[in-house]
Amino acid sequence: MGADCLFCKIIAGEIPATIKYEDSHLVVFDDIDPQAPYHFLIVPKKHIDTTLDLVAEDNELIGHVYQVAGKLALDMGFAEEGFRVINNCKEAGGQTVWHIHFHLLGGRDMNWPPG
Repeated sequence: MGADCLFCKIIAGEIPATIKYEDSHLVVFDDIDPQAPYHFLIVPKKHIDTTLDLVAEDNELIGHVYQVAGKLALDMGFAEEGFRVINNCKEAGGQTVWHIHFHLLGGRDMNWPPG
């Protein structure tokens, strides 16, 4: 756990967030600057700085991220229309919090290319 990590503080309950889902591995909450009608952050409870810091033992965790993304899209009613799962890595990739996380966006048409 990063002492100054925003997401670690949310996971620990030190900073409030609108929690949409939680289990022993992940917490999902509303993005504070939503870019779609549905915009959630899927955050592993294990502190991992970036995608580049993933190791083989994290494979199951990352698979779980995508399973939860699909479940949330189904449960919230935007799966049939389609949705996007995004991970930003490092500054030029758009990462602003150094704790790996995934954006789940839905409820509108997505443009390509993104960004």
